[in-house]
Amino acid sequence: MLINLCVWNLKIGAQELFTPPQSQLITRMPFTLLSGGVVILKATLNDFPDTLNFILDTGSGGISLDSVTVQDLKLPVTPSARTIRGIAGIRRISFVMNQSLHLPGITVEKLDFHINDYEILTSVYGFRIDGIIGYSFFKRYIVKVNYDLGMLEVWTQGEIKYPRNGHLLKPKINNLPVIEARVRDENTSTTKYFFDTGAGLCFLFTEEYLKDSAILKKGKKIIETQGEGLGGKKLMRLTTVKEIKLGPYKFRNVPAHIFEDEFNLTSYPELGGLIGNDLLRRFNIIMNYEKSEFHLLPNTHFNDAFDYSYSGLSIYLVDGNVIVEDVMKNSPGEKAGLLEGDIIIGINTNLSGSMQVYKTLLQTPGRKIKILIMREGVPFVKYLKVVSIL
Repeated sequence: MLINLCVWNLKIGAQELFTPPQSQLITRMPFTLLSGGVVILKATLNDFPDTLNFILDTGSGGISLDSVTVQDLKLPVTPSARTIRGIAGIRRISFVMNQSLHLPGITVEKLDFHINDYEILTSVYGFRIDGIIGYSFFKRYIVKVNYDLGMLEVWTQGEIKYPRNGHLLKPKINNLPVIEARVRDENTSTTKYFFDTGAGLCFLFTEEYLKDSAILKKGKKIIETQGEGLGGKKLMRLTTVKEIKLGPYKFRNVPAHIFEDEFNLTSYPELGGLIGNDLLRRFNIIMNYEKSEFHLLPNTHFNDAFDYSYSGLSIYLVDGNVIVEDVMKNSPGEKAGLLEGDIIIGINTNLSGSMQVYKTLLQTPGRKIKILIMREGVPFVKYLKVVSIL
């Protein structure tokens, strides 16, 4: 590794070699991993005792709080004319200025949180989402994420010795990190993508990029589905690509979502989409924003099977109930007779009411699943056969 050297002129005329300080461990903390590889950190704000849940998101250009959390804590709001873009919309934002965030073993001060509505994320994960930790945090430290141990470490900026194994990426960072990847299917294309730990999927392509690059094989199996993001729900398509190469690492038959980038999130043709954390969680990652260096080390999840399941159901946690809110046309869910508004009481023998558990049980291609529902106060049993997108 090259070390930047500074030469200092002393009064006595001598010269000394200045060596940047070594990075030092500040703290380490456990995290929770949700479906799709989304990382949740526990933290508190200012002097408030209640613990809040934050998504660790390299795809966020700042740091944010949920609007309901802001109201509950009665935080002062500063309006602004600034806007943020997401896959499902553009929004004007307000701020909560000059706040302190307390993570285990570290306090991050003088943070300006923008305010957003994360009700849909709370519903999707069945887990209260109070905010998102992004660039405002990453730019101050070296952050190590170990998915094997479920631990996150925060280090001071400075010289760091990366593990011998693994691969060092040099992302371009302008609030959001961008890296290069090669995609091969019918054709091969190398382009840039957002490095997005907050996206609970493997790969997301824009329609325009796929059309211009002609990567996908003609007649490829593509299924209608739905995603969620800033602005709400977003209709998407789902398929697989034959191979994705990230640095020296190759993944075969990778699930890939496709969306129409009507709000120009990717500034096409600069980017072709984003790489999400259901792929990135297969590495233990060191993120050094100061030096624009990301180190990837394959972990024990590197060869985990991808999720090829498709039910056509969009389920959300609403008022403590797991609700079917959307059923894709001609999907297994529609064929099973499930309707919007059905309350899922249990799947197979599991009656936990847990979104995370139910989503896992629905990720079983080829199996017939027993679903107990309540419809207008009457219980029904439905049988759904989950299909594979391969």
